Amino acid sequence: MADLISSDSAAAIGGSLRKLDIRLPDAGVADYRLQAGDTTLALNDRLGERLRLRYVGEIHCIHCGRKTRKSFAQGHCYPCFSTLAQCDLCIVRPETCHYFQGTCRDPEWGERHCFRPHIVYLANASGLKVGITRGTNTPGRWLDQGAIQALPIFEVATRQQSGLVETLFKSHVSDRTNWRAMLKHAVTPLDLQAERDRLVSAVGDELEVLQARFGAEAIQPLAAPAVSIDYPSLGWPSKIVSFNFDKTPFVEGTLMALKGQYLILDTGVINLRKFAGYRVEVDAA
Repeated sequence: MADLISSDSAAAIGGSLRKLDIRLPDAGVADYRLQAGDTTLALNDRLGERLRLRYVGEIHCIHCGRKTRKSFAQGHCYPCFSTLAQCDLCIVRPETCHYFQGTCRDPEWGERHCFRPHIVYLANASGLKVGITRGTNTPGRWLDQGAIQALPIFEVATRQQSGLVETLFKSHVSDRTNWRAMLKHAVTPLDLQAERDRLVSAVGDELEVLQARFGAEAIQPLAAPAVSIDYPSLGWPSKIVSFNFDKTPFVEGTLMALKGQYLILDTGVINLRKFAGYRVEVDAA
């Protein structure tokens, strides 16, 4: 387990970045921790403090640790990107799963991760969207996306089947987030239950076809309550300036807010998940 540095004093840590560790306590305000090497830095109570990140010019694959000149699929070297099942196109587009064709890159991995219950959900990060995630990955998926609201609407037996259900809804609602609007917090709360009812009605016939194909027990509606999420903030940016370690190896500013996988500084924003595997030095005062 990584060492946790609290916000009681100045701190300096270093190592390969991982995506931000985000948790949702009962209070409903997302709790953020920055992960670098074997150390994590608590961030919520550092709002208003200076934060400095320096990319030292090395990238190490988050799977095998190999040094790589370029990062693929958020932190992988090219050999891992081109051979790992978790980096295959079907992870992004699960309806294209090719396990039953005998061409899965790693059938045992697929059986452990894809042949498990998945959730089809509605979320509101920059407006209404539909998405899927493993049943064990809520609310983490919603936090990563910066959603202020989320509502599970179906439990589906496998990842492929959840992708097929999602595809029905994508004819009526987006599956993407406008990250700039999300970071500006320019989001109007929605009645997700009403949106669910509207969309389920719109895809009712196609949904019945999928249930007849896979069995009604494989695609079951959920009556779960909507989840509301708050994010730590001293204020939201009116203009988005994005940092990129490949172009600007030194990032510094006052930490103003945290949302999705982004640090929001008074000087700009940076998506830390995009730079997983990048070796950095981090100073917080």
